[in-house]
Amino acid sequence: MAVAMVTTAVQQSPTIDEPVYVATATDYLREHRLRYNPEHPPLGKLLIAAGVAVADPRYDPSTPGTQGDVGRRLLYESGNDPGRLMLWARLPVIVLTLLTGLVVFAFARDVAGTPGGLVALALYAFSPDVIAHGALATLDLPVTGFLVTAAWLAWRARRRPRRYVPLTGVALGAALATKMSALPAIPVLMLLAALSVWHALPGADRRRRALLSAAGGVAVAVLAVAVVWAVYAAVDPRLRFSPAEPVPALAGLHGRLTSLLPLPPAYRAGMRVQFAFEHHAWQGFLFGRLYSGPLWYYLPAALLVKTPIALLVLGAAGAVAALVLRPLRPAAPYLLPLPALLLAVAMTGARDFGTRYALFVPVFLAVTAGCVAAGCVTAVRVRYRWAVPLTGLLVAWAAVTSLRVFPYYLPYANEAFGGPAATHQLLHDSNVDWGQDLGRLGDRLRERYPRERVWLVYKGAGVPSAYGVHAADPRAVPLSRVHGLLAVSDSAAAKARGDLARLIRTSRPVDQVGYSITLYRR
Repeated sequence: MAVAMVTTAVQQSPTIDEPVYVATATDYLREHRLRYNPEHPPLGKLLIAAGVAVADPRYDPSTPGTQGDVGRRLLYESGNDPGRLMLWARLPVIVLTLLTGLVVFAFARDVAGTPGGLVALALYAFSPDVIAHGALATLDLPVTGFLVTAAWLAWRARRRPRRYVPLTGVALGAALATKMSALPAIPVLMLLAALSVWHALPGADRRRRALLSAAGGVAVAVLAVAVVWAVYAAVDPRLRFSPAEPVPALAGLHGRLTSLLPLPPAYRAGMRVQFAFEHHAWQGFLFGRLYSGPLWYYLPAALLVKTPIALLVLGAAGAVAALVLRPLRPAAPYLLPLPALLLAVAMTGARDFGTRYALFVPVFLAVTAGCVAAGCVTAVRVRYRWAVPLTGLLVAWAAVTSLRVFPYYLPYANEAFGGPAATHQLLHDSNVDWGQDLGRLGDRLRERYPRERVWLVYKGAGVPSAYGVHAADPRAVPLSRVHGLLAVSDSAAAKARGDLARLIRTSRPVDQVGYSITLYRR
């Protein structure tokens, strides 16, 4: 997993969100101010800042414009090596991804024994979506790691509540301080902590037991909020907030709710930005259909495409085992409700941009799949001896699937949907083409198409000329003048209308780069 993530981190150009996070992390380091990217709390970007500090880039804190402008100038206009800076920014997330794998192993081992831990770890380590996003300087894998850690610590609190209830609150706070999408986890983890305290005090008076259980749940919430405040204070101890871009006003129920939360002003401002995003009519793309507004079933459908079949099968079997087998039943509340609630909330969102909004699903599925190992022991006892080799075969299938797509993990689709070569026909954006292959495009043009006239429609955050791609925009001239080689990002092709659609329709596909950019001959 480490080799796969480092390889992709070296080869991939910046994805759409990464320059913003890297620029914000640099601003945290140099200026200690809360100015850019308020829609996401600082902890994930402070993690990225650990790598940025080693890279030590040149940075102009007076750069005008949006956070995107600042990111582009930092990477491409300040004399920095974008490849080196991005690698160092990605390395801390890679380390956190590997540490999360140890949590997955420990969680499944605690629930289902060492064989269950090994099954869970194998499925996690070979998960293409986890590898893809664990190799990027983004926030989706860090928040997932903190959430699964919080669930594991809540489970451990069943035996040692004094130690693990506070740690559950700290892990929950880390998730809240990374992405606001973790907010729905608060009531679930409060209930899990209360359940653990109740279980840990079987001989106590019923009233005292109830009071201590409630206190455990409240302690988790209080500690989580304290962690969020501490993270903001780590950036600026005075908690000043001077946004570079206007923060929208928010009325109605969402506005009142936001104003009442005991969180830093910058956090509440970020919530207003997030709610404003939800009121926008974004375009989506699913199974070849372009649409406006959200589809409630988008994320489940995308997860079916992007999750290895072996993980889907073993995760579902593990969930059944956790619900049916008496020794595993106590673990079910710690494994199933949290990802189910987070997925249900994410399904109501307006941005159908990718499974990264539900990255917790494959991670919790891997932990749940560990329960299959305990189920196999039971099956063997009742003479279903085929269960053990079948589980082994499915884990091996997951490994082979992952190795076959190396190092193109971002556009992965499972075999039932045609593999990564077909993903762009089914999904778009961070599911397949997030701007990551601009460097590979430059290499391909130099190797196979030297001295050819190139036209480019690129959807991403990279600057083509920085990667040796010197091309014109075919949409800026009459179609009759577009001859030669046409390179189109698959996310742009998915939404193509008008002249671009006619260009693609009247061109002949001749090559593809990284399963995310298609080359046409005109």
